[in-house]
Amino acid sequence: MKKHLFIMALSLGLLSSCNTKTHYNSYDEYPVYEGDDLELVYTPQSSSFRVWAPTADEVRILLYDNGYEGGAYKTVEMSRSSEGTWKKEINEDLKGKFYTFQIRIGESWLDETPGIWVKAVGLNGKRAAIIDMSETNPEGWEMDERPALKNYTDIMIYEVHVRDFSVSPNSGMKNKGKFLAFTEYGTKNSSGQATGIDHLKELGVTHVHLLPSFDFASIDESSPQDKKYNWGYDPLNFNVPEGSYSTNPADPVCRIREFKQMVQSLHKAGIRVIMDVVYNHTFIGPKSHLDLLAPGYFYRHNADSTFSNASGCSNETASERGMMRKFMVESVVYWATEYHVDGFRFDLMGIHDIETMNEIRAALDKIDPTIFMYGEGWTAGPSPLAEEKRALKKNAKQLDRIAVFSDDIRDALKGSWMHSEIPGFVSGTDSLEESVKFGIVGGVQFDSIDYTKLIYSKEPYVNQPSQTINYVSCHDDMCLVDKLRESKPSGTTDDELIRFNKLAQTIVFTSQGVPFMYAGEELYRNKKGVHNTYQSPDSINQIDWDNKNTYNDVYEYYKGLIALRKAHPAFRIPTYDFIQSNLEFLKTNSPNLIAYVLKNHVNGEMWKEILVVFNGNRHTASVTVPDGTWTVVCHDGKIDPKGIMNVTGGSFAVAASSATIMFQE
Repeated sequence: MKKHLFIMALSLGLLSSCNTKTHYNSYDEYPVYEGDDLELVYTPQSSSFRVWAPTADEVRILLYDNGYEGGAYKTVEMSRSSEGTWKKEINEDLKGKFYTFQIRIGESWLDETPGIWVKAVGLNGKRAAIIDMSETNPEGWEMDERPALKNYTDIMIYEVHVRDFSVSPNSGMKNKGKFLAFTEYGTKNSSGQATGIDHLKELGVTHVHLLPSFDFASIDESSPQDKKYNWGYDPLNFNVPEGSYSTNPADPVCRIREFKQMVQSLHKAGIRVIMDVVYNHTFIGPKSHLDLLAPGYFYRHNADSTFSNASGCSNETASERGMMRKFMVESVVYWATEYHVDGFRFDLMGIHDIETMNEIRAALDKIDPTIFMYGEGWTAGPSPLAEEKRALKKNAKQLDRIAVFSDDIRDALKGSWMHSEIPGFVSGTDSLEESVKFGIVGGVQFDSIDYTKLIYSKEPYVNQPSQTINYVSCHDDMCLVDKLRESKPSGTTDDELIRFNKLAQTIVFTSQGVPFMYAGEELYRNKKGVHNTYQSPDSINQIDWDNKNTYNDVYEYYKGLIALRKAHPAFRIPTYDFIQSNLEFLKTNSPNLIAYVLKNHVNGEMWKEILVVFNGNRHTASVTVPDGTWTVVCHDGKIDPKGIMNVTGGSFAVAASSATIMFQE
């Protein structure tokens, strides 16, 4: 306890003997610096450094020739400036040099840090790099444009890990595990089928969601031969691309340029780029880059002054504090402007406060309102910040055009994430219909849904369907193939498992809201039953591109499903009131059977009416089709937009564990 009190006293500036230093009674009294010149402003004539360290007695800059090894060739004292900052201008050309900051509190010099707002680093992110950012732009970068986007509900997300995408021996890509793999065209698997970015274009997704690609701590960038793996949810430097994904992590310019080349390439392919951002915690609490300039300030604490832990990673950041909020807003804006990133997925968004999230939304709107924001509306543990202030799923109505993941539809479809043996709707479990219907309408208020029967939520939690991310699996927990195998009912065949799989994704991609899929599931990807593969080897995590041949029927179905959604705006209704007035659930005579109609050419739809039926039973079930002639475009695991058959009103048999979709002109 004495140690914790000592650290707290240091962070509040209570132990200083310096007469010019301001003393603070709480973190709330710390000043907020309003300027836009934190860290470094470089020109060939001078480098201007400014760092926020309000409780420091002394701050110095250490200059290095090398980004990783060797001692400092020069140490420069900084001067106290306004609003808790320290400043120093060095009138020489420092391009190519490296630096760190170091602060003294009382008699103690803390460890060196490259700073918080750092934009370029050397190997393993230990030292900041002084570069000319204009030299990081690939040819034609000034002409790069975001692909067109009308409504958020037009988005279809493909979540992928940079290394998983290309590292397989059969990927056909040269830059395995690197940003540049996304720039390679004409790559093929062992059967000559398209892989990589050609595959993404062929599949038809609109957005690629990259698992964390900022500079994270768990991979030693100096030892690529070790082939170490991590998802990247261990932040080190938030505003710098991860070095292990570049071809030369020791070169600060290389990782930046190659990240931009990746974005540029995806944009040329008509695909937007989403970054997975992890502002809710740092790799370590004490001695993190945040903590070494303002000890304690950037984190929440328990009553005994220990770090609180809503992240499950031994610390959680305090987004409600002025400088943490400023940092988050400016960091997201930086990625959207410097790197042309088109969207942001917030890890454990439920840790962040609502006001900060809405300020980020407002800042992005000034750049481009079509930049998409979404996140996990939950935490990994309790937080000292009151629930009503946090960006939790149940508070999503207070979030301005920020979406949350729907665990309701996820677990209703495939079964409990926590209990791998428990199956869901698509595997034949009944009593989950209301949760599935809640997913179908995008989580909005809908009069005919019985909210007492939902598995998680007990009321609608979003204002518009664009605030709901519909999905059945992601990088976390078991992938879809593994989960369906683990929870399969007795006697389930391999062919049935594929039927379960197709049905699950059909519901996701025809539901209102924003559909999201995990990379490789269109190739029937498995991860050998491993639940959380954040440190598993490539043999577990890599996308096996030869599966495109082995499971070509699955791939063609997924591709057809995405094309169907893209071609028909009735599945992409942007507003709550349009759903309420143009979607009608039909009565069915069987459990585990859901049928509904999309009416009146809704949302500019070319088809007057669309009938959608989901049969979660492992046997054929009959549904009554309304009067008239209907053209079936999806049936029994096949999709053909030109029509599979025509049917008239009356009883219609829907195949086991499958979807049927038909329309009237």
